[in-house]
Amino acid sequence: MKAMRMMVIGATLWLAACDHAPAPQSSAPAANASAPATSVTKTVSHFSPPDESAIPNDDFGKQVALGRQIFIDPGRYAKAYVGNQLSCENCHLDAGRLANSAPLWGAYPMYPAYRSKNHHVNTFAERLQGCFNYSMNGKAPPLGDPVLVALETYAYWMSKGEPIGTSLPGRSYPKLSKPAMAPDYARGEKVFKSDCALCHGDNGQGQQAADHTVFPPLWGPQSFNWGAGMEQITNAAGFIKANMPLGRGNTLTDQDTWDVAYFMNAHERPQDPRFNGSIPATRAAYHDTPDSLYGVIVNGQLLGQGAAK
Repeated sequence: MKAMRMMVIGATLWLAACDHAPAPQSSAPAANASAPATSVTKTVSHFSPPDESAIPNDDFGKQVALGRQIFIDPGRYAKAYVGNQLSCENCHLDAGRLANSAPLWGAYPMYPAYRSKNHHVNTFAERLQGCFNYSMNGKAPPLGDPVLVALETYAYWMSKGEPIGTSLPGRSYPKLSKPAMAPDYARGEKVFKSDCALCHGDNGQGQQAADHTVFPPLWGPQSFNWGAGMEQITNAAGFIKANMPLGRGNTLTDQDTWDVAYFMNAHERPQDPRFNGSIPATRAAYHDTPDSLYGVIVNGQLLGQGAAK
């Protein structure tokens, strides 16, 4: 069952979609002609979180188990705070355990931490609130809410034995060198058709079975919004390189990875909750980087207008 669940969840977020549009007419992240086209994956030793079977059979363990349930199926266990069809596992594979997919054990020991995104020191609970606001396109549970308490308890339990404040191998998404050629929509579309559409559908809207999302949407009204970290092309590329296609991570070239990440993020999605009434002003305030396509014209369309439900 666990292997099957990985198959269901793992094909999650990142291998973009299918728009059949012409090549882009937009700006793109700067290319680095001297950068290698393919990265070499080194074998490293990652932290091993405790197995699910080690969850204690006591009141504390009940909170750990609840946090795990919320993480796997927030639409059921945190419905009031979720606004799309995604789950936490879509970005953090294997119930938040898998290295190089931003595992929970890599995040918990690094908080409190200053975040430039909101310009103050965040607790881990505040970081979780951001996930609901942006990745889940919902609303943040208030501090102290049972949902946040359970999720934090699960992350704490998974991280036991780790050094505090130490960035361990595999704690986030890999950082790729800039590609030899600037990321390209048309090339990315070809990668998507050959390596992604089987799971995520020709239109990138994922697949459902019995009203359950088996493979999640990558853009559109049921995906993450423009404020989520995955709208940054470097984050999407790092996740894709290490984890996608499902079961074949680290098989795409770096160039193909950058191209398909660009293609995925060059589609409309729900509006950034911080939208101030002006796309250019919102870009200037929150997306002023070549890593974001918010407020950029791609294929004649200004991105950042939002995707209504």
